[in-house]
Amino acid sequence: MSGIVLSASVRQNLLSLQSTAQLLATTQNNLSTGKKVNSALDNPTNFFTAQGLDNRASDINNLLDGIGNGVQVLQAANTGITSLQKLVDSAKSIANQVLQSAVGYSTKSNVTSTALTGATATDLLASSTTAVTGSAVLNDNTTAVAITGSTKLSGTSGTSSNNLATGITSGETLVVNGTTFSFVTGTSSTGTSIGIGDSVTNLLSAIQTATGVTSSITAGAITLTPPAAGLTLSGSSGTLAKLGLTAVGDGLSGKTLTVGATGGGTATSITFGLGTGQVKSLNDLNTALAANNLQASIDSSTGKITISTTNDAASATIGTIGGTAAASSNAFNGLTAAAPVADTTAQTQRANLVSQYNNVLTQINLTASDASFNGVNLLNGDTLKLTFNENGKSTLSITGVTFNSAGLGLTTLTSGTDFLDNNSANKVIGVLTTASSTLRNEASTLGSNLSVVQVRQDFNKNLINVLQTGSSNLTLADTNEEAANSQALSTRQSIAVSALSLANQSQASVLQLLR
Repeated sequence: MSGIVLSASVRQNLLSLQSTAQLLATTQNNLSTGKKVNSALDNPTNFFTAQGLDNRASDINNLLDGIGNGVQVLQAANTGITSLQKLVDSAKSIANQVLQSAVGYSTKSNVTSTALTGATATDLLASSTTAVTGSAVLNDNTTAVAITGSTKLSGTSGTSSNNLATGITSGETLVVNGTTFSFVTGTSSTGTSIGIGDSVTNLLSAIQTATGVTSSITAGAITLTPPAAGLTLSGSSGTLAKLGLTAVGDGLSGKTLTVGATGGGTATSITFGLGTGQVKSLNDLNTALAANNLQASIDSSTGKITISTTNDAASATIGTIGGTAAASSNAFNGLTAAAPVADTTAQTQRANLVSQYNNVLTQINLTASDASFNGVNLLNGDTLKLTFNENGKSTLSITGVTFNSAGLGLTTLTSGTDFLDNNSANKVIGVLTTASSTLRNEASTLGSNLSVVQVRQDFNKNLINVLQTGSSNLTLADTNEEAANSQALSTRQSIAVSALSLANQSQASVLQLLR
């Protein structure tokens, strides 16, 4: 071949034809592969840059499966919480049935006072006529005599039946319905200052003027009749006894009554009387007893006061009765409440409700254990960790919770112990309300985490598209351009062939001469 000699024109046309053929082959390859950069030889910068972008897109795409699984784990947990909320509501409905069912006891724990003469619902202190009587001690130093209008409160010695001494001395006091009468030296009285030498009649008149308590002396007996507010009496150094006065009737004025804590209530301590904060009426008494799960009623014919437990604490026994009203010879003396008497039918119904409640707790446990996806259960204490980028620096850890019955603070109930009365039912309802709030809070947390994961999932999808588009921009061919190039190169090739033919014509003429 080295011996072949080509003319310059032929050689030039041959080179042009070879170049065109090479370009045409490249263009056809670009059209067939769709790329203008197929190897580092085509464009090293674009090739390796596009390769890096494609590799990153591939790594992120591999993370999408894990992120997608994370979304499903969160949705499984959210579905579980929705079901748990319904079960908690069902349990609360069962507890509410206890409140609506019949009281579980045919007889509740109670105590009843002795008869209280004149006591009524509006005035336990007996606002009707209350007699205060006496005569025997209203005498001189030697002989018991009847009280007369001229009887003196004090004196040296009884010189006549009209000048009797009762033993009252200066400085003593007598308190009637909260008004204090002070005894002073002298024979005259002014307002609430009573001269010890004055008569009993004038004392009674002063009492009526200051308090509205009327009085009379009949056959040596003083009778005090109180206004509607009632009557309370007290005095210093035995003043009442010196006047021969003894309170009769209800006997509750100034007395205290204590009741030990009942059914988880607050122990009661009250004082009967007319003062601020003291108990006078049945309404007052019930207000004072309410915090101790107790209520009171009165027998209108006898004045007997009965204290019993409320429906809320029907299973409880009334606490210890104490105070001066329970002292010897007083209305509440010696009272000890008996335990309540269970109603068999009602307690059977309540036992059935306990069983239903426990069945719901079993379903809560099963639901919590079933709320898993791909082996991860956020309601059973598992932790979900998601990775969002190719270098593992962008992550999210979601710590699970334990939402079985124990985790929600719910405990199995016992027949014969729980749901016995309203208080026990309300206690369960309170725990269920707390569990419901806990579920709602966790649902909100899961919703927030799910939103974050879904945002990152969409972000990664869009980022993959950006990376792949960038890679394509660096390597993909423009088919329109390549098609035009191919057409142009085909035309150029045809022209080059024709030119080569023309260049060879001179040599063909020489060949003709040789023939």
